[in-house]
Amino acid sequence: MGQPAALHPRRGGVSAEPASYLSGYRLMWIFVMFDLPVGTKKQSREATKFREFLLDEGFEMSQFSVYARFCNGQDSFQAHLKRIERNLPEKGEIHVLTFTDRQYENIVRFSSQRRKRPRKNPDQLAMF
Repeated sequence: MGQPAALHPRRGGVSAEPASYLSGYRLMWIFVMFDLPVGTKKQSREATKFREFLLDEGFEMSQFSVYARFCNGQDSFQAHLKRIERNLPEKGEIHVLTFTDRQYENIVRFSSQRRKRPRKNPDQLAMF
């Protein structure tokens, strides 16, 4: 069985070319990791506001200060990165990482000293 046919944007129809834009090497995961100060009420509010921003942007909490989101390639990543940059708190450390969908499949997880099954990547059709 081959890859599904791609939609041709200009003709509104189906192209005979494979849907390479659905490649697991082009699809990406964005991870935002942060360490924000919460010593004052203002800092706590800013940290909460940043976490809420990430949730509103479609990120899911992986761990307390680690959020992840699936995106469709480099252009989408750059757009998310610009929005993150516009919403940075005044102080703190924030790191943004990307993984291809294929690399994400290979993440090894442990919980309470037990190896966990890999997380299932979302179906590619879930993006549409």
